Amino acid sequence: MPSIFTRIINREIPGHIVAEDDHNIAFLDINPLNEGHTLVVPKQEVDRLFELDEGTYLKLQAFAHKVARAIEAAVPCLRVGVAVIGLEVPHAHIHLIPLHGMHDIDFSRPKLKLSQEEFGEISERIQKQFKNL
Repeated sequence: MPSIFTRIINREIPGHIVAEDDHNIAFLDINPLNEGHTLVVPKQEVDRLFELDEGTYLKLQAFAHKVARAIEAAVPCLRVGVAVIGLEVPHAHIHLIPLHGMHDIDFSRPKLKLSQEEFGEISERIQKQFKNL
């Protein structure tokens, strides 16, 4: 059965996609820690990040680098933090989280509740910055 991320990649379910290339996709986390919290996902469905072959892994990291730069330009923050946990969805992914302090990357704290309009506006800002890089 395809993961929820594969279903977003295949456009079977909606997602607020901020960037995409032939191998990877980035979309807003629906349970964000902060405004702009983005998931970077390889299109190849693999459970664990380090199961990816080296070439695919390096392409994913280069893509995440560009997405992080777009987030920093689009969302007020001190920097963008990176986390790889991989327990919540069995599809490799990287969390890019705009940070204002150390507490912002604590996954046990309450998540933001954003409207579809807010997600759409944030997504558009990041997309615009991504295209300008």
